[in-house]
Amino acid sequence: MKVLVPVKRVLDFNVKVRVKSDQSGVDLANVKMSMNPFDEISVEEAVRMQEAGTATETIAVSIGPEKCAETIRTSLAMGIDRGIHVKTDAEVEPLAVAKILKAIVEEEKPELVLLGKQAIDDDSNQTGQMLAALLGWPQATFANSITKDGDSLTVGREVDGGIQTIKVSLPAVVTVDLRLNEPRYASLPNIMKAKRKPIDAKTPDDYGVDISPRLTTLKVAEPAGRTAGVKVADAAELVSKLKEEGVI
Repeated sequence: MKVLVPVKRVLDFNVKVRVKSDQSGVDLANVKMSMNPFDEISVEEAVRMQEAGTATETIAVSIGPEKCAETIRTSLAMGIDRGIHVKTDAEVEPLAVAKILKAIVEEEKPELVLLGKQAIDDDSNQTGQMLAALLGWPQATFANSITKDGDSLTVGREVDGGIQTIKVSLPAVVTVDLRLNEPRYASLPNIMKAKRKPIDAKTPDDYGVDISPRLTTLKVAEPAGRTAGVKVADAAELVSKLKEEGVI
């Protein structure tokens, strides 16, 4: 089974986000960037599938500027076989990403596309679902567990009430949630080996995809600061305060 794993370069989750002074977006100058945490989990799962003999080949795909190659190298160091870098300096929206991935799927013919449920920069949670719709493939989102059973996958999904278990036939699109696994750290020998693994350079034009934006960002603003709390003498005063503030 060939597995395709899209990965995204995002602002590191440990970095405090700063908004540009003109409120046009997030300031990315001189800040640490890393692989989207949900994508790290999908990479780890793909590598585990290969180690277990379930997957025969794993491919990482990233769409973005030149520095996205570093993100692909990270996935290669974790154990992915090869990479595809679709180079563009433009901001690519989820629909355009899904269209590019569809073209790559048609070219590479994987049986499984395994990706994070969302990226932590835009929190769209759309790409996997759009890709499944474009391909006409079954999908399983928010995966907590994945087990291959012949020509199908049994997937445990995280839902509000607990875990929902579903069965999807292959080929399929699966988006992963946080508790699926714990991503490994790449060892130094694997980091050195990753430098020799191939990364194919492509552009959106190679796949015939128009990445022109459909959305316009009007303003990006930081959340309002928390107001100071107040102490109350008893429950009656608490209820009174809540009523005055319009909470209840």
